[in-house]
Amino acid sequence: MDAQQILARRRNAGFAAFFFSGICAISSGVVVSLLQEQYGFAYGVTGTLLSLMNIGNLTAGFVSGVLPGILGGMKRSVLLLSLGYLVGYGLMGFTGAAALLGLGFFLVGAAKGQVINTCTILVGDSSPDRTRGMNLMHSCYACGALLCPFLIAAAGRAGEKAPLFLLAVLGFALWLAFAVTPMGPAGKKAGGKIDWSFLRSRRFWLLTGLIFCQNATETSVTGWMVTYFKDSGIIAGVLSTYTVTVMWGATLIGRLLIAFVFPFKNPRRAMVGMGAGCLAAYIGLMLARSQTPAIVLLFLFAFAMAGMNPTAVAAAGRMTSVTSIAILLPAASLGAIVMPWVIGMVAEAVSLTAGMASNIVPCLGMLAFAALVARLPEEETA
Repeated sequence: MDAQQILARRRNAGFAAFFFSGICAISSGVVVSLLQEQYGFAYGVTGTLLSLMNIGNLTAGFVSGVLPGILGGMKRSVLLLSLGYLVGYGLMGFTGAAALLGLGFFLVGAAKGQVINTCTILVGDSSPDRTRGMNLMHSCYACGALLCPFLIAAAGRAGEKAPLFLLAVLGFALWLAFAVTPMGPAGKKAGGKIDWSFLRSRRFWLLTGLIFCQNATETSVTGWMVTYFKDSGIIAGVLSTYTVTVMWGATLIGRLLIAFVFPFKNPRRAMVGMGAGCLAAYIGLMLARSQTPAIVLLFLFAFAMAGMNPTAVAAAGRMTSVTSIAILLPAASLGAIVMPWVIGMVAEAVSLTAGMASNIVPCLGMLAFAALVARLPEEETA
């Protein structure tokens, strides 16, 4: 097998794994709603389960840089952590014990974090055009996310546990995609000195804050919106689970337009516009009391959010390095841990409507950080 064939296999494995991850990761929001119905969990427990998933994501982000050295190679580390989808959803299918469900969500999160890191390496390092390759990879994720409610609904006809076992099987398919793929050794180049100067950069911390708020906002919506629509009666029955498709359809459209049709001429101003759009759409979503306005506003919210994360990461410019990204992304992912838990606690103490309304705070934070990044001198944003 020549070098080009190896690169093609690595790239295709990244696309396939990210597609399966889109189904398995985004299904967690629907799954937690199903589990709440089956076992009658309080909102606080539901929020804790979602937060445990994001703790697993954060943990994988950190340990994936250490495990290859301990286990003797990148592939062994990848195969170990990516088992999380299979084992995590399998646990959820076999038990209703809160502690084991928490472990299951943690493992699902760990698999998600490992897949993000691994696919970024496989596709980024194997694509002739890195920008196009990464956009195609994220489009594969969005396609998987679009399919997840249809697959869960179809599996649900076979029994209430069937969707969980289907997700475990898809997690195994993801694992197989990595198992048959050649992977090079991981780690920094010999003799390389780690440059920590980015920690003194105002731009680094503003972007970290921006992505923190973006993760908090987006994860809270994907994790809680199905439950909110059901409990409030805005969108009832099976139809509520398809709101995930609305959100990811808008995300896919937005990302493809940015990548191939309308690339940003001024990314800093674009982030301010996206932040303002997210805030306005989310406030409207909280005021919506009927099905059609809620669906339209959810679409607009996701469309405005679609380009925020990749644009913010791209804004790091020359500051970007393996080390800086390894600090920025896990630190920013704390938002995805904190906010779903906060919503659960507010819902428990007041109401779920109040909990969802509290998500306006990170929306405001996202807009504020975007405005601060836009005010940086031109040379700081190169």
